[in-house]
Amino acid sequence: MFTCGLQAETDASKMADTGGIVGKADIRTVMWNPGGWKSLLTFIILALTWLAGFSSRLFAVIRFESIIHEFDPWFNYRATHHMVENGFYNFLNWFDDRAWYPLGRIVGGTVYPGLMVTSGSIHWLLHFLNIPVHIRDICVFLAPIFSGMTALAVYLFTKEIWSAGAGLFAACFIAIVPGYISRSVAGSYDNEGIAIFALMFTYYLWIKAVKTGQVYWAICAALSYFYMVSAWGGYVFIINLIPLHVFVLLLMGRYSTRIYTAYTCFYIVGLLLSMQIPFVGFQPIRTSEHMAAAGVFALLNVYAFLRYIQTFLTKAEFRYFFFLAVTVAAGAVFTAVVVLTWAGYIAPWSGRYYSLWDTGYAKIHIPIIASVSEHQPTTWVSFFFDLHILVCAFPAGVWYCIKNINDERVFVVLYAIFASYFAGVMVRLMLTLTPVVCVLAAIAFSKTFEIYLKDDTPKSQQKNSEDGGDNRNDRLYDKVGKTKKVKEDKPKEEEGLGMNIKSVIVIALLMMLMLFAVHCTWVTSSAYSSPSIVLASYGQGGSRTILDDFREAYYWLRQNTHDKARVMSWWDYGYQIAGMGNRTTLVDNNTWNNSHIALVVGKAMSSNESAAYEIMRMLDVDYVLVIFGGVIGYSGDDINKFLWMVRIAEGEHPKDIRESDYFTPQGEFRVDAAGSETLLNCLMYKLSYYRFGQLQLDFRTPSGFDRTRGVEIGNKNFELTHLEEAYTTEHWLVRIYRVKDLANREPVQSPSKPNKKSRSSFSRKGKKVGSIKNKPKIVKGKKKTSSNNKKPPTK
Repeated sequence: MFTCGLQAETDASKMADTGGIVGKADIRTVMWNPGGWKSLLTFIILALTWLAGFSSRLFAVIRFESIIHEFDPWFNYRATHHMVENGFYNFLNWFDDRAWYPLGRIVGGTVYPGLMVTSGSIHWLLHFLNIPVHIRDICVFLAPIFSGMTALAVYLFTKEIWSAGAGLFAACFIAIVPGYISRSVAGSYDNEGIAIFALMFTYYLWIKAVKTGQVYWAICAALSYFYMVSAWGGYVFIINLIPLHVFVLLLMGRYSTRIYTAYTCFYIVGLLLSMQIPFVGFQPIRTSEHMAAAGVFALLNVYAFLRYIQTFLTKAEFRYFFFLAVTVAAGAVFTAVVVLTWAGYIAPWSGRYYSLWDTGYAKIHIPIIASVSEHQPTTWVSFFFDLHILVCAFPAGVWYCIKNINDERVFVVLYAIFASYFAGVMVRLMLTLTPVVCVLAAIAFSKTFEIYLKDDTPKSQQKNSEDGGDNRNDRLYDKVGKTKKVKEDKPKEEEGLGMNIKSVIVIALLMMLMLFAVHCTWVTSSAYSSPSIVLASYGQGGSRTILDDFREAYYWLRQNTHDKARVMSWWDYGYQIAGMGNRTTLVDNNTWNNSHIALVVGKAMSSNESAAYEIMRMLDVDYVLVIFGGVIGYSGDDINKFLWMVRIAEGEHPKDIRESDYFTPQGEFRVDAAGSETLLNCLMYKLSYYRFGQLQLDFRTPSGFDRTRGVEIGNKNFELTHLEEAYTTEHWLVRIYRVKDLANREPVQSPSKPNKKSRSSFSRKGKKVGSIKNKPKIVKGKKKTSSNNKKPPTK
């Protein structure tokens, strides 16, 4: 019995030892599994990328404070705050009576609500978890948070296109590249902050749908597209690029059921979802911008039908039937589009889209679009400034994709071509080019490192190194049964590069990447992290001076004017006046009504004071706000924008306003004594330079010296008749004027009755003064008859 127990205990101990050995072996297998380490390393790199992208966007918050930047973000913040306070339903039905006086604005039907809904959802979730955060802080940090999500979406997209290694490069690039940071710094609460994530995630899901042909991925792409539609008007780029991809695949003979399933599901679901956005409505089926997607949908179904019919026809019959069917279908589609456009059911291309194909169209026909600085053509310096070394590696990535072409790489090449063109037309569209540049540059760097870090030592040398245990006699004598191989000259292409050349190339690439990181940090810090409402100047010793004139002026408006006061200004400042000053504006950054802007700002500011006063009285204007940078040398003031006001006004009122009147006979725009008489007496000039002629900034320059223009102003001594200065900020950056009421008539001191002259007085000619010859007598109740109108007596 004892023996049996001892035997059982021995067996148990053996099993325990065996289990311990197996457990240790499993741990070692897990610890040294290459796949596990690769996944962990990928996760760490992506986490650090997210952290780097978030941190590099906080310069503005660290240097200044947690504030909303620029102009458009102030309306977005105001709308988000209204939605959080009043609910989503009231937000969609909100009529904003503080905008576009006296017209007003229906906010729910004129805005993309995705940004507000995203911030509101995060605010609701945090409060549900008992984490009290103000909605303003969520708005400030939303774009940096989404930058990490954008890096993740770019990684997934590049991984599907090329490889996981290239995806990590692309994620690192998009996290810190200035072309994307410019619209996603902390405080830049704009639609683009979340739209680029939606753009790249939609493209990733579309590539998955094309590769797998599954309905699931196509529906996911449509849902992501719906989020993109709700967030930004740039969704038109998606709904034209994806149909173009399908069309090119058909031309290349790459049709498959995968393409048919992916596009038909994406188009139908995406079309229905996009029409649920109130601002979009029926545009997907009634505007020319969306007709390409509908045409490709019809073409794809016709092509699929012909492929089905091909199985029942001979080659000759199918050729004839194919030609006939394509001709009839193309003619029917063309006729339908022409008839529907002529009947007004399909709207023609808008001026904003015409300006993408003709760079001079907006300046001639829609000057209000051309007046925006970010709508100007892009210079070569801007490409290098925003992309640095990536713009040089970008063509190499395009070449690698073309060299190893497949369905998904056709999409990347098309994206690169069209995004490059649009980015060259308009500075703002650099934002859509940046992700594909990061993707293709990542492919180029990944492929280059793969080539120069690969061990290309000849196999014969590796084999000799493995056979190092043989005797030294093996070098002198051949083995039995083996003949000595004669060395053959290999072509130079098969010979590997030396380690020295490889090391130099790898080190050079690493140095370029380090310079890229330094450049991105410097650009982000110096160029894209300065809020427009808080300015800073630096002295010779490096001391910093904060110029807070904008918030000073808006605070004065909020505290010293009545609640219903109406403020007239250039449309750039409309959102800020409504957001910070909480006062009614006549125009703002929405710019939906060109004629209203032309009258309120263009004609009023371009006319003389008396003519402008009539316009201001007609529109019930109480205050006028202008930006003047002549004291501190601020170049973004209203005098430098004044010609755009004149051009906008001339487009609507060509008889009253002519741009040529504001130039000298030599064609110069000058504010000094040689300036145009019309310019020196217009309202904008007077409001900007009122009392400035009495101000001497330093002993080296005369009084009235404009530091921005670098000249002494021409009209110094003038007074305002219909307006009076209400407030000027510390550095004269913002000037506010009150519109005077109508002047009363001069009071009559002692009203006297007129002296009645005697009827007996005669004039020199003997006639009574004031008498009327042949004065008719009027008898009450009797109709007056003229002697000339009497009927002749009847016989």
